[in-house]
Amino acid sequence: MENFSFFSKAFTCISFLLLPFLISVLCQNSSESPVGGPPPLAVNTRKLIFKDKRLAVVYPVIQAFKKTITADPLNRTGNWVGSDICNYTGLYCDNPPDNVSALALAGIDFNGFLLAAPTVQGFIDQLPDLAIFHANSNKFSGSVPDISKLPYFYELDISNNVFSGTFPTTVIGLKELSFLDIRFNSFTGSVPPQIFNQALEALFINNNDFTAQLPENFGSTPVLYLTLANNKLTGPIPRSIGNLNSTLIEVLLLNNKLSGCLPYELGFLKELKVFDVENNLLTGPLPCSLACLEKIELLNFANNLLYWEIPEELCALGNLVNLSLSDNYFTKVGPVCRKLIKNGVLDVRRNCIHGLPDQKSLHECAEFYFKYIRFCPYPATYKTIPCRPNAPWHHHWARSKKAPVTYKTLSRHKF
Repeated sequence: MENFSFFSKAFTCISFLLLPFLISVLCQNSSESPVGGPPPLAVNTRKLIFKDKRLAVVYPVIQAFKKTITADPLNRTGNWVGSDICNYTGLYCDNPPDNVSALALAGIDFNGFLLAAPTVQGFIDQLPDLAIFHANSNKFSGSVPDISKLPYFYELDISNNVFSGTFPTTVIGLKELSFLDIRFNSFTGSVPPQIFNQALEALFINNNDFTAQLPENFGSTPVLYLTLANNKLTGPIPRSIGNLNSTLIEVLLLNNKLSGCLPYELGFLKELKVFDVENNLLTGPLPCSLACLEKIELLNFANNLLYWEIPEELCALGNLVNLSLSDNYFTKVGPVCRKLIKNGVLDVRRNCIHGLPDQKSLHECAEFYFKYIRFCPYPATYKTIPCRPNAPWHHHWARSKKAPVTYKTLSRHKF
C-alpha cells in the first residue's frame, strides 16, 4: 500500500497560500537578495539557500518539530540540518500540481523510525503541500491535527502509535483522502457515519477501543479493503453492506461484539475474497446467498451462535481455500461439505453434527436450541440464491493467488 509518487493523482489546480508569518526568505530559484529579518521560531534562514520558496516556507516548521522530539534512538533526524530539505531522512519532495516547475515537500515516511513526540500538531498541518504522512511504529501521542486545509492530502498512516481520544474527525471531508490507517492506537467512542461517505480505498481502524453500532450507511463507501477487527463494535452487520457489491474485496470484523443475523445482502458482494467475523455474537442460519460469492477464498464464521444446516451450495464454491465454521451450533452437513472437511478446507469442530468427531455435547446443543435460539427477520431470503442463471450478474471469475492484504493489518507494523 506504499506510494511514493506523491502527486500522481489528477488534482484541480489550487492556488498555494504562503503562511503569513513566514516572510523574506532567500530562494535559489529567485533573483531576490536576502532581505528582512529571520522568521519566527528563532530559525534564521538568511544564510540558507533553498531550491524553492516552498521549501523555505516549511523549513522553520520542520526545525520547530525537531525540537519537540523527545526520542530518536535510530538518529533518523540527525541529517535534518541545512537547506537541502529534500534529502532529510524521511522527507520527500515532488512537483506540486499547481506548479509543475516548483519543488515542494510532498511526503513524509517515518515508518519504523521509533520517534517520540508529545504531538504532531503544528507540524503536518503546517506543511501546505503535503500529500502523504506515514508514521507506523513510532511513539507519537496527543490528538490528530486538523489537516482539512491541505488540498493535496490523500494518505494518512498513524498506526501503532499512542494517539488517543475519539475518532480523528479532522480527516472527514478530505476530498482526496483514499487511505486511512489508524490501527493500534487508543481511540475510543463510536465510528462516525461520515467516514463511510468518503471515497476511501482502504480503511484500517482495527485494534482500538471503538464501541457502538456500525452505522446504517456502512455500505456507502467504495472501500476495497476494510479492517475493523479487535474493537468493541456492537449490533448487526448493516444490510447496506450489499451496496459494496462492485468494490469490497476484503473485510475483517473479527473479535468484536457484533450480534443479530447475517444479512442476505452478503451474497451481493461479487468481488469479495476475504470475509472474517470470527468471535462475535452473530446468530441465525447461513444465508444461501453466500453461494454467490464466486471469488471468495477465505470465509470465517468461527465462534459465533450460528445454527441449522450448512448450505451445500456454499461448499460447492470453486475458489474456497478456508471455510471455518467451528464453535457454532450447526447440525447438518451434506456430501459436498463433507468432501471439504476431508480435504481440510472446511472446519466444523465444536458444533452439533451427529457422527462427526470433536463436537459439542448433546446437553450443550439441546440447551442452546431450547433456550437461546432466535429466529431471524426476512426468513424467506435465507433460501434465496440471487445469482442463479438468468440473474443480472451471474458470472464465473478466475481465482487470484495474491495473499490477503487485510490480515497483515492485524500485525502492529507496516504491511
